[in-house]
Parts: sequence; structure tokens; C-alpha cells
Amino acid sequence: MRCAVGCGHLQQGYTNNYGLDTVRGDASHPVNRGLACQRGVSETADPGGDWLTRPLVREDGTLVPTSWETAIGTVVSHVEDALARTADGVAVLGSGQQTNEAAYALGKLARGGFGTRYYDANTTSGQQTNEAAYALGKLARGGFGTRYYDANTTLCMASAVTAYYQAFGSDAPPPTYEDIPDAETHVIWGANPAVAHPVMYRWIADSAGDDDSELIVVDPVESETVDDADLHAQVDPGTDLAFARAVLAQVVADGGVDREFVAEATTGFEATVNSLPSVDEAAETAGVSVDTVARVADALTDPTLVYWGMGVNQSVQGTATSRALIDLCLATGNLRPGSGPFSLTGQANSMGTRVCSSKGTWPGQRAFTDPEERRTIADAWGVPRERLPDDPGPGPVGIVDAVVDGPPEVCWTVATNPVAGMPDGDRVREALDETFLVAQDAFRTETVELADVVLPAATWGESEGTVTNMERRISRVRAATETSPKIKQDLDIIVAIGAAIDDGLFPRASVSPESVFEELRELTAGTPADLSGISYDRLEAERAVRWPAPSPEAESGYRYVGDDGWSFPTPSGRARFSTGAHDGLAEPTDDEFPLTLTTGRQADAYNTGVRSRGDGSGGSDATPMARIHPETTLEYIEAFDRGETVVASRRGSVTVAVNPDDGVPKGMVWLPIHHPAVNALTLPVVDPESDEPNLKQCAVDVRAPRPTNPLVHEGQPAADGEPASTDD
Repeated sequence: MRCAVGCGHLQQGYTNNYGLDTVRGDASHPVNRGLACQRGVSETADPGGDWLTRPLVREDGTLVPTSWETAIGTVVSHVEDALARTADGVAVLGSGQQTNEAAYALGKLARGGFGTRYYDANTTSGQQTNEAAYALGKLARGGFGTRYYDANTTLCMASAVTAYYQAFGSDAPPPTYEDIPDAETHVIWGANPAVAHPVMYRWIADSAGDDDSELIVVDPVESETVDDADLHAQVDPGTDLAFARAVLAQVVADGGVDREFVAEATTGFEATVNSLPSVDEAAETAGVSVDTVARVADALTDPTLVYWGMGVNQSVQGTATSRALIDLCLATGNLRPGSGPFSLTGQANSMGTRVCSSKGTWPGQRAFTDPEERRTIADAWGVPRERLPDDPGPGPVGIVDAVVDGPPEVCWTVATNPVAGMPDGDRVREALDETFLVAQDAFRTETVELADVVLPAATWGESEGTVTNMERRISRVRAATETSPKIKQDLDIIVAIGAAIDDGLFPRASVSPESVFEELRELTAGTPADLSGISYDRLEAERAVRWPAPSPEAESGYRYVGDDGWSFPTPSGRARFSTGAHDGLAEPTDDEFPLTLTTGRQADAYNTGVRSRGDGSGGSDATPMARIHPETTLEYIEAFDRGETVVASRRGSVTVAVNPDDGVPKGMVWLPIHHPAVNALTLPVVDPESDEPNLKQCAVDVRAPRPTNPLVHEGQPAADGEPASTDD
């Protein structure tokens, strides 16, 4: 399982050595039935990253090998010293690159024992198993008591998650993969699943390829997915909400509203209609024609699945835009099998961390601020109720702010690379460089290079536990190979630290993934995300089970509709419309920064590219490739030197190679999100409802490079237009 599609893989280790010999799709797995993408195979069997092989500690400015006893002891000592001075002395950046069990355990420790506010999980990760996610959350929330803890969602899925809660009263898409073949219209908005989710995209392309079906893509640039589209709605970056409202206004004008469904199953529709802009005005704001708006509105009259990804979520209006896409489904009656709103989760266990790790909710989607739910969690974990934080914290950008300004003195990153994956990357680098940094990872990353203690962790094919895919299916993951004694699984590392700090939370320094999963599933019984009917034995027999599963025979399908009609876990029992309106760009262009930057995925690269830097996505020393319209390159020809230029924002600058590409609109620069230098440029402002940063749009300029400066991604551009000096 490499991404949130959740493909089952068969993995075989070497006979007389550590490591994986072969990886292929599992024909018996109910998700992919033998299909596999090349990235999933190559990143597992032959990743391009620099493996960590032993614990490291920093001595005299250099990372040197040490023992596990010394490494764990050093971490525990610094954590206890920080907490002795303030309950907010520790920050935790977790991830979705762990099992559900490990993430749960970390959340349990961080939320209750340390008393710190600072825990978040960076969305450049997403590949923890369920057990690791549970352990992580248990450690962070139950042991530390921190408000500042996040699973991987806040850099990735938080806007969609917030929208689901606001509209339906619960997280996760209503549709499943089984609905894809039955849809007649597929609208892919702000995503490139042909590259990001190729196995899932095959099902979409097969369905959209039927004579009576069509594929519509909403994206500022041409992508591999656009190549297959019947219509490309090429909106201006940051205007997705305006376009969605234009389409809904057109649906209303055309009489395309499913009045029976709206009356029976929803609330707030009239307020939404009264808030809509004119079609002409909203289309102009989005940079599209009225004919394009009308075409999309007409397509929604057929059974439609609306998919969206980071192009929607990573915006200051990500939640409002996600709500607007849900509104389109509600208004047209597209909330039944074969249709509906389907957010595309990126990382392998993003869904698992949302359910297990005590980030935005307690395990099972128990409301974080509900006193009774806090009582239930405290009693289950055996910690005082007052130790648990009463809000989920500020997200990763807020955690960096806290690390800069205090009081955290220690930051612990788990299977995540915030130096490369978070916006305004140079500021993140400086913040983490100034604190006592513990980095737990399988590979050497930009974050590891700054660490004071490095804890080498097992990865896919080496770990035991469970993970959850984007359609709510939980699968087992197993170790196909042993690891060196100098490598430990995430769950074992978390529990060892937790037991040393709070022997009541983890009475033993080692626990089995199955025992952690048993604790997790019992804690979710009766909740909206009920896992209580899922056991390791059941997963052994069925391979994967979709929650909610309240009994050993139950498995959820399409959500919120059954034989008795529609029912939602909201106070009214109805789905809720919204009234969000486009409110301008987070960082408009001006005379100093006249171009717009956006970012996207490259084929066969993922996360921050750590596992795939040998395949062309580029390591920290490689030059990222920028796509720029040929007319824009001519307009700025003096800024180019032998095919390179400097892209500069208000936060930093980076030298790039240039690919003239008319698939990118004039006035725009496109850069790959996987390159570790690119986020030196991006904007750290966040959506006020989800705390997700505005990674997809900011203002930049192109400037002539210095021939002696191959790569710059630190510091402000100098006043003379040249990039700032650097020690890189």
C-alpha cells in the first residue's frame, strides 16, 4: 500500500538477506485485484532514498552512530526536562506514514501525559499503518496532553474533512470505489489522478470512456488527466470557489435542481441560492467562459461523481470550496450510489490517522470538545480528564509559529519531512534548527539532517499492522522481511519512549500491533467510525473491510442512504448546504511579483520525493523543472540564462530549469511539489476553518540566475533582483 488507493501488494523478501526481492499486485485483494502502479512497486522494492541504518546523535555539530539505549535515553531526558519547565515544552509532528496502531499510540502519549499543546502530523506523510497511527495519537494526546498535535491531514485533507463534517456531520466520502463504474459523469477538480492515483484512475477512465459518459477536468494547467478529458475547464489559480458557485447558479437557472431530494434530505438550500453570484460575474472571476459553466452544469444532470484533491484543499478557501462541491452534488441529487462527492486522499494512511490518532477527533470520530467524549477517552486511557486538551490545536503552521516563539523546546517528527513539505520552507528549517529536534524516519531527509537525535524506523514490507484507504477500507500489512536489530518499527519506538515517560500509559516497553488494534477497535464501538467488528482474524480471511463495521459480519457501503431514505449524523438529520463566496486571492500578483506560482505532482514521485529522487524528480542538489508558457518566457527572456532562471517569492528563491509549455497559461509558473526546494517559495497563510495552508497559489517573479549559484532556496531575494546569497 503506497498511496491512499489502498492496493494490496504481495511482497517477498530475500532468502538470505534483509530487504524485498519482489513486489506485485495481490490478485485476491478486494481493492485492486492484482493491479499495481509502477510507483507503488518501485518505491517499495527499490526506493531511491538514502536508508537510515542505525540510531544517530549529534555531537559537536555532527550526527554520529549510537546505541538505541542512548538514543531513547537522550530523547526521554530532553522531553522530561522540557516538560518540567512548562506543560507546553514538547511539539510533535506526526504523519500518515505509520500504521493505525502506531499513530494511535503516539496520539495517546502526546495528548495526555506530557501536557504539551504541540503535536501535528505533516501531510507530506500519510503512510503509517492503523496501529502506528493509533499508537502515535495515544502517545501524543494521552501522555503529553498536547493541543499541538495533528495527523497528516492538515497539510492535505483538512479542508475536505472539515467540509464533510459541516455538510454531513461525519468525515469520509459517501461513495466507494464500487460507485465509479456506475457514474456517467466524472468531474475531477484540482487533482491529477492519472499520476497520483493511477490504479483508481484506470477505473475512472474506463467508466468515462463509455459512449454515454464523459470526463470533465477542472485545473489551471494541462495535466496527464486532462489528456483524456472531454472538457478542460482551465480556471485561474485560487478561483475554484467562484467557478463552483457559477456552476451552481447555472444549475438553478436551468432548472437542474432535484427539488424532491433537496426537500427530503437537506437544509439551507434557499440561503445558498440567495447567496449565489451571477453566472457572468463568477465566470469572469474564475477566468472561464459562460459556455464552459453551462457545459459543466448540464453534465451534472446525469449521475455524477465529483472528485477533488490538493488543488481545492490547499487554499485559504479550501473548506468553502469543498463545501461548494458538496453543494453541487446535493442540489442535483447526486448523493446516491453511482454519484456523490469523493475527495481524493493522497497518502497511504491519511484516513487511518483521521480515525485513529486523536488529531481532529478522538478515536472513532468522537467529538474533540465534547466533555463526555473526553471523559470516555480519559477513562479508557487511565489518565486524568484535565490532562486531555479541549481543542485539537492549530495545525502544522501554527506549531512552527509556536516553535519559533516558544514555549516548545523539543520537537519530535515521526515519518515526516516538514523542512521540505511545509510552506515557507526556509522558515521551517530555521525553526527546527533552533529547537531540540528528534527525527524518526526510514530515510535520510532534509529534516533528519537537522536532527539532534535520529531514530531509524522500519518501512513498508518491514512493518506489521493495519492501514485505511480513502474509501474507508482497512487492510493488514505484514513484514515480508526482517530488519537489522538497529532498525525498529514505529510502534516499538513510540511505546519505548512512552513507557519511559509514563509507565501507566504503556506499562510495557513493547506491545504487539494486534493488542493495540484491539484497544483501538473497542474504543470506537458505537461511534460513527465503528471498527469494533474488524479483527485481525477477519482481515486475514477477507483481506480488507470497510468501516463502519459494528459487527463481525457488517461492512459499510454507500453512506447516509438506506432502505428508509437519507439520514445524516447532524442535529436535523439532514445534509447542510453552505453559503461560501469567493473572497480574492491569498497573495495577488503585483508589479514586484507579477507571475503566479502553482505546484503539482510528477509521475512516479510522491511525498517529498525522498523515495524517488533517482527517477528524475530531483534531490536537494538537482534543479527543479519549471513549466512556463512560451510567450511568458519570451516576455522575460532577459531573466533566462542557458535554460535556467530564478523563481523568487517574498519568502525565498530557487534556481529552476525551464520547460516552455503551452499547457500552462501565460503569466503562470508550475513547479513539482516533490522537490525539497520548491516550498521555500510557498505561502504559509491558512484556511481559517481547517488550518490547511495555501500551498497552491502565490505571487512570484523570474530573475536572472547567478552562474555560480546552482540552487538557492534560502533567504529573501536581494533588492537588485538577484537571489539572496546562500551557504548551500
